[in-house]
Amino acid sequence: MTMLNIIVPCYNEEEVLTETSTRLLALLNRLIGEGVVTDESRITFVDDGSRDRTWSIIESLHLANARCRGIKLSRNRGHQNALLAGLLLAQGDVLVSLDADLQDDIEAIPRMLAEHRNGAEIVFGVRHKRACDTFFKRFTAQNYYKVLKGLGVDVLPGHADFRLMSRKTLEALKEFQEVNLFLRGIIPLLGFRTAVVEYERAARFAGVSKYPLGKMLAFAFDGITSFSAVPLQWSTRIGALLAAGSLCFGAWAVYARLFTDLAVPGWASTVVPMYFLGGIQLLFLGVIGGYIAKTYAETKRRPRFIIERTL
Repeated sequence: MTMLNIIVPCYNEEEVLTETSTRLLALLNRLIGEGVVTDESRITFVDDGSRDRTWSIIESLHLANARCRGIKLSRNRGHQNALLAGLLLAQGDVLVSLDADLQDDIEAIPRMLAEHRNGAEIVFGVRHKRACDTFFKRFTAQNYYKVLKGLGVDVLPGHADFRLMSRKTLEALKEFQEVNLFLRGIIPLLGFRTAVVEYERAARFAGVSKYPLGKMLAFAFDGITSFSAVPLQWSTRIGALLAAGSLCFGAWAVYARLFTDLAVPGWASTVVPMYFLGGIQLLFLGVIGGYIAKTYAETKRRPRFIIERTL
């Protein structure tokens, strides 16, 4: 049988954590009773520097049931680092990661385990329906995956961080030492045999999303710049195109002044191209700066997370 460990990153999840643990423990006990997983299987909650009662609840859960374990980070390091801490530190033959908000269907976990028994080393949970999401979120998410694909990033549309990973793949994941984490792009790079389990995404049980628009945009930018150099190539191509266009415009302006009556005195022909070119330059300086910032963070090799306490 398989020793299962369910990894749950948490940040300010006091409103939902009790219900999450109740449902996960019920599922775990059922799987143990059916002989699917061993009695040593557990749930590991990773507290990502929460400012509410999240860690106190995790401590209470551990005291009430030894199957509930906890990892407390010394400060908030972001969802991806908290998830990585759980994946790298938790024990188990297979680890299943999911968010604490109960939007991922935990009833998909038995199907993930079945795919693992059939030989899959990684099983991706893919959202089949997103009826609970707003139109804006569905539209941006679907098109973001298309953009990533177009930029050459190997991602699975509809997949977030609900997945099963075997111990073999976790050992391979340890070889990736990058500080700028985008696990949705890293996991497919591991190779190994994969499978997909579809599920319907539910509404958040309680609390509020920890990914407001600003964080979502930053995460999206991280995903692009961590795995694709195409934006840098675009800056070169668009710069060359604009330079060629400027030369053509300059040649036309000289021709109009010398050989025609079309030349109109005024500021538009000077100011408009200047502002346009300046805006393009600033845009791509920002893109290049984003890549340089990532390089800077990687060269410092600071720890991705620091553990304060474990249960």
